Amino acid sequence: MKIIDSHMHCGIQNSELPIELIRAYLDRAGIKGACLYPPVEDIYDRYDAHFEDNARWVACRQMANDYLLAIQQRDPDIHAYYFVWNDFRKGELKRGYRGIKWHRHDYEPVYHYDDPACEAFLEEVFRLQLPVVLEESFQNTRYFIGRVAGRVPVIIPHLGGLNGGFDALLEAGVWDGETVYADTALASTREMERFLKRYGSRKLLFGSDFPFGIPTSELSKVRSLGLKDEDFENVVRRNVLRLIGQE
Repeated sequence: MKIIDSHMHCGIQNSELPIELIRAYLDRAGIKGACLYPPVEDIYDRYDAHFEDNARWVACRQMANDYLLAIQQRDPDIHAYYFVWNDFRKGELKRGYRGIKWHRHDYEPVYHYDDPACEAFLEEVFRLQLPVVLEESFQNTRYFIGRVAGRVPVIIPHLGGLNGGFDALLEAGVWDGETVYADTALASTREMERFLKRYGSRKLLFGSDFPFGIPTSELSKVRSLGLKDEDFENVVRRNVLRLIGQE
């Protein structure tokens, strides 16, 4: 079975995460392919809540996204996600990215949701039907999903661990959305079991969040669930390939 890790970070500028290292970890785990995101450190200064963009960061972001796109062009089992920031460069989306990474934590600089360029960027995402991996604050997660309004899939990583928590999203009805998905990266098997029992196997994606999680260990958690073959294949392969239009 061609297992796909749907959540890995890869970059060579401000982090030492080259594709050669990624491939070694995948091979060790018996995983065939991966969805790759640039490291946050290549996109903005996450330690400066008042971060102001500049030409150096624009160039760094471009190089980070270009690096993944070049890998994808060489390897059909690698899927590059475009990491968006406040320049909202919608023209980049036509270059063949398989999805969007939309990421910030409460202590980090904010997305300019009220910028008209944000709306133009989202309209292009909708037109191209690119799934969005959304890691945001609890309030912004609810806001973003409401704004997207089911027009593209939204994947919440860590079963919501960094979006306010699994239970908070459950109580708010976020997981009930037909186009809202979750990945397993760094989540507990208990949360995986609860999600699967309620929503089935077609809304959960296996991911490791490498380098914060190790593919071998994170995959072993999914294996320990004792899923039926069809359900296991949904989680570790079919779901992500369907969402990125590669199945």
